[in-house]
Amino acid sequence: MEKETLKKIFNFLEKNDEIRAPLLWKWSSGEPLTEDDLHIKGDLDFSDSGIETLPDNLYVEGDLYLQFSDIKSLPKGLKVGRHLDLSNTRITSMPEGLEVGVDLDLSYSEIASLPKGLKVGQNLFIGGTPLAKFSDDELIKMVEPSFLNRYIYR
Repeated sequence: MEKETLKKIFNFLEKNDEIRAPLLWKWSSGEPLTEDDLHIKGDLDFSDSGIETLPDNLYVEGDLYLQFSDIKSLPKGLKVGRHLDLSNTRITSMPEGLEVGVDLDLSYSEIASLPKGLKVGQNLFIGGTPLAKFSDDELIKMVEPSFLNRYIYR
């Protein structure tokens, strides 16, 4: 289907049934994103997808699954309420001030350092990454003045 046809369908649904166009469609089509579009009340699953980037100031209340995706960078202002799974990706860095409410899984990614201001509510998984060579104290110093709350798994 052509972009203009899809745009008309989504506009109709938003106007008549209050159904929002999917974030991925709007993002990949270059459509303007609203604050509501950037606030996801549930989960987002881009596992095994070709997605390389996400929009700035994205807030996912639930889980954000990006494992085995082509993600290359995370957006500024990203907040994830529960789990952020970046395992088995080629991602090499994360933005300062990244907030993850429960678990951050970086297993078998190419992350070599943690950003300043990183907040992880419970568990950080770093097995199979360049981060595994650092001690817990060194990892905690990387993120200061923020925190890693509970456990670091190698």
